[in-house]
Amino acid sequence: MSKQLQELLDLKTAPIAVTFHETPPEEVPRVEKVEASGCTYWKRASEGKTFYTEASDHYNCPIGCYTHNVELPDAQMKELENTLNLMGQLGYIGMDEVPGIPQQENPFQNAVYAPLTDMMDPPDVVMVSGTPKQMMLLAEAATAAEVEVGNGAMGRPTCAVIPAVMQSGQGASSLGCIGNRVYTALSDDDFYFAFPGEHIDAIIDKLAMIVNANSELEAYHQQRQEEI
Repeated sequence: MSKQLQELLDLKTAPIAVTFHETPPEEVPRVEKVEASGCTYWKRASEGKTFYTEASDHYNCPIGCYTHNVELPDAQMKELENTLNLMGQLGYIGMDEVPGIPQQENPFQNAVYAPLTDMMDPPDVVMVSGTPKQMMLLAEAATAAEVEVGNGAMGRPTCAVIPAVMQSGQGASSLGCIGNRVYTALSDDDFYFAFPGEHIDAIIDKLAMIVNANSELEAYHQQRQEEI
């Protein structure tokens, strides 16, 4: 399914899977290096690595700790407060917006990050990045599969799309944020679409039809434009 998804959309970056666990998963190695951000683990998974993280592996990312409900030691909590204050001073975010940012309901314990190709069971969330046209096709396939897609595109922080998808059971688009684009090297031309992993089969089943339909409709509209 993952191979079909990548080929049908002609994706340059491999789709990834994120799954949360209460205990460290068996036969999955812990991440080798603690990264600067939670979304850096997305990048590592897209590069072909499968691993799990513990709460302490996320301490360098105060905003990601907030969205993933990681319990922070005092020093890291102070860094979160300082980061939010800086964002407020810059006019980047209002403090009254913070309570509305999606957050995991349960405290973070462990998370597995992997290329979607490596997952045997449906993950909690599938993350796909690509161009607006590629993400358009994927969102249309989700709709055709009767998977609800949230209205509008989410903005900062990008990592909030994971709890948003898990809580709503819907697909969601995210425009990304500057931190995510720095830490993942996401192209200026790309953004994200995420959906519950339980719907992966249904979405892929509709994707080929949607890709073909858009190709036919493109030709139709081009001919119509010339005639009019």
